[in-house]
Amino acid sequence: MRITCIGGGPAGLYFALLMKKADPAHEVRVLERNRAGDTFGWGVVLSDQTVEALHEADPETAAQISDAFNHWDDIAVHVGGRSIVSSGHGFCGIGRKKLLNLLQARAQALGVELVYETDVPDDAGIDADLIIAADGLNSRLRQRYAATYQPDVDLRRCRFVWLGTTKLFDAFTFDFQQTEWGWFQAHAYRFDATHSTFIVEAPEEVWRAAGLEAMSKEEGIAFCEKLFAKVLDGHPLISNAGHLRGSAAWIRFPRVVCKTWVHRNDRGIPVVLMGDAAHTAHFSIGSGTKLALEDAIDLARDIRANADLSTALAAYEAARSVEVLRIQNAARNSTEWFENVERHARLAPEQFAYSLLTRSQRISHENLRLRDANYVGEFERWLAAQSGVDAQVPPMFTPFKLRDVTLKNRVVVSPMAQYSCEDGVPGDYHLAHLGARALGGAGLVFAEMTCVSPDARITPGCPGLWSDEQGEAWRRVVEFVHRNSSARIAMQLGHAGPKGSTCVPWAGGEDLPLPSGNWPLLAASEQQYLAGTSQVARAMTRADMDRVRDDFVAATRRAAAAGFDWLELHCAHGYLLSAFISPLTNRRTDGFGGALDNRLRYPLEVFAAMRAAWPEDRPMSVRISAHDWVPGGTTPEDAVEIAAAFKAAGADLIDVSSGQVSKAQKPVYGRMFQTPFAEEIRNRAGIATMAVGAISEADHVNSIIASGRADLCAIARPHLANPAWTLTEAARIGYAGPVGLEWPRQYLSGKGQLEREFERQRSAGVAAAELANKALGV
Repeated sequence: MRITCIGGGPAGLYFALLMKKADPAHEVRVLERNRAGDTFGWGVVLSDQTVEALHEADPETAAQISDAFNHWDDIAVHVGGRSIVSSGHGFCGIGRKKLLNLLQARAQALGVELVYETDVPDDAGIDADLIIAADGLNSRLRQRYAATYQPDVDLRRCRFVWLGTTKLFDAFTFDFQQTEWGWFQAHAYRFDATHSTFIVEAPEEVWRAAGLEAMSKEEGIAFCEKLFAKVLDGHPLISNAGHLRGSAAWIRFPRVVCKTWVHRNDRGIPVVLMGDAAHTAHFSIGSGTKLALEDAIDLARDIRANADLSTALAAYEAARSVEVLRIQNAARNSTEWFENVERHARLAPEQFAYSLLTRSQRISHENLRLRDANYVGEFERWLAAQSGVDAQVPPMFTPFKLRDVTLKNRVVVSPMAQYSCEDGVPGDYHLAHLGARALGGAGLVFAEMTCVSPDARITPGCPGLWSDEQGEAWRRVVEFVHRNSSARIAMQLGHAGPKGSTCVPWAGGEDLPLPSGNWPLLAASEQQYLAGTSQVARAMTRADMDRVRDDFVAATRRAAAAGFDWLELHCAHGYLLSAFISPLTNRRTDGFGGALDNRLRYPLEVFAAMRAAWPEDRPMSVRISAHDWVPGGTTPEDAVEIAAAFKAAGADLIDVSSGQVSKAQKPVYGRMFQTPFAEEIRNRAGIATMAVGAISEADHVNSIIASGRADLCAIARPHLANPAWTLTEAARIGYAGPVGLEWPRQYLSGKGQLEREFERQRSAGVAAAELANKALGV
C-alpha cells in the first residue's frame, strides 16, 4: 500500500512508523512543511493508559519515550495565598521536541520517507492509496473537503499563551492570581531535566482589560513574569514561537468536532482525518497528543485486521469518534471551569481545589479517594465542619439548614408525578409511596406537583390542595413521615396551564388531551402545546391572574396546616408560571410580556403572596427551567437573573431543572447534565440550589455537594426503583453512619447483611478499580 501522511506531528509520524513496521512493503512517506528541527510549544502530557497502548503498539518506541518521561503524582493548587496538594494522579510529561525527534528517528529507522520543508496546500498532486490528513487544527484538507467532514469549530472564551520556564515544578501546578482586571491562571508542569511548561490563561475580556492585546511579545512575557513571580521563584518565562509577533502568541482554543472523518477525493483516494485535524481537546485535560497517538494506533490496527480498506476506515471512524466524544465532553467541562474561575473563586480554597480536581467529571469523589485517601479524608472533615459536624462524613450525609428546618443529609426524593388520585385526594397509595421513601434514608421527600384548583391539573389523576378534604388527606401522609422517620417532607404547588387536561400516561398517552371531559386551559399567551393535537389554551386576563394567585395562597395555607416542612413553587417545564417566564410561550404585549423583568412579574407576584402566607420559619424554594434548549428560549444566563429575582422576593433555594417547555427542544443529555446550571446560579446569584437530572449514584451526589455545585441533590428515577436508595448507597460506599444516616429500627437486621455484601464486592473490585483509575488518565 502507498501511504502519504500530510503533517509531521505525533499523529502522522506514529501512524507512518506503525504501518511500516506492520509491513515493510508499504510505501510510506510523511510530508511536513516545517524544517526537521522546528517545533512549537513545550511539554506534552500522556496518561498511563496511553503509555500502555504505546507499549502494545511498538515496544521499542514506547521504551524510548518512557525513558524520556518526567513522572509525578501530585497536583498543587495555589489560590488565595494557600497551597493545597493532592497525590496519586500519575502524570507523564515529555518535551514536544523530544517526542517528535524520537518518532522521527524510529520512523526513519523503519524506512519511512520523511520529507521536510514541503508545503502541501491540498491533495491534488498526491498519488497514493491512502492519504492521512494530519495537518493540525488549521487543517487545509479538512477545509477543502468541509462539505464531507462537516467540521464544527468553536473558539473558546479564554486567551492563552504557551510558554516555558527553567523553574522545575515538583507537581502539576495550577496557580491563580486575582488582578484589578480579573483572574489569570497558570498551568505548569515539568517535562524534562531543565524545563517546565508554563501556560498562562485568562478570559478574553480580562486579557483585553489588562492591555495584553497591545503589548509586544516581550512586554507580554514580562507582564506574566511579574504576575506569577511568586510561583516562578525568580525563573524567567521563555517563548519559542519566534515566528509570532506582538500578541499573536495569545490564542483562543479552537474546539474542533467533525461529523465524519473519511472523504474519497475525485480520484477515489480516501483522505482520512487524524489528530488535531479531526478533533481537539482542551489542554487543561492534557489529551491532545494522547488522542493523536491513539488515532494512529487504532487506524493501523483496523487496517491490519481488515483486508478491505473501506471496512477498516469505517471501523476506525466508528470507534474513534465515540472515544473522542467521551474525551471532548470531559474537556468541555474542564474548559468551562477555567473560563469561569471568578465564579469558583467565591468558594473557600479547600472547596475551590476540590472543584478543580473534579471539574471534568472524569474524576469522582470515590475515584479521588482511591488516588489519595488522606486528602479526601481531611477534605471531608473540613466540609463537615462547615455544617457543624466534628467528624469525617461523606458530603452527601452532611446536614443542611434553611431557616429553622434542618435536613439530616443532602439527598432529596424528587417530586415525581404518580397520577394516582381520585378528585385530587391522595390516598393509601401516596401514604405507602411517600412513606416508604421517607423510611429509605433521604433527608427530604417531595410530594409530586400538587394542583391549586381543578383546572390546574395535568391529568384527572393529579393531586390537589384546593379543598379541606385534600388538606386532611395530606396531613395523614405528613404525620406518618414525621412519626416514623427523621426525614422532612415538602409540598410542591403548581398549575399545569397549557399542559393540562391530558390523559394519564398509561391510559392514553403522555401530553395527549382527554378523549372527553376536558376543562378549559389558561396560559400566558394563547398556546397549543402539541401543534394540531393539544387543546388551545387562552391568554389569562387580569381577573384570571387574581383568581389563580388566590388559589395558590389558599393551597399554601392548607399545606402549612397539613404540617409540611417545606414549600416549593413550580415555575418550570412549560406549566402556567413557566409559560409566563419563557419567551417561547409568553408573547404578551402588556406589562407581563416582553423583557424578562416583565415576564417575571406574575410568577413573582404569586410567589410573594405565597411567601406572605407561608410560615416565616419554614423554607420556600422555586423550581425553574434554566434552559429551554430551543433557540430564542430561556438561557442559563437568563436563569441567573430569574434566580436572583426570586431570591430578592424571599426564596431560599432554587430547584434547577431544564427543558419541557417546547417539543422543539434539543437537550444535551449526559451524567449530571443539568448540574452546571445549578452551579452557575448558586455561585453567581448567591442562593442555595438543588441539582436534578441523571444523578444516580452516591459518587455523583458526593462530587456535586463537595465541589459546591449545589447544596442538595434531587434523585428521581432511582428512587422509583429503590425507595431505600439512600440507605443502599451508604452501604455501597461503606458508610455506616451515624451522621446523616438513620436506619428504621424495624430494618436494622438487614443493615449488616447489606453492608457485608457491599464490602465483599469492594474487596473483589479493588484491583479492577485501580485499573479503571489508570484508564481515566489525566
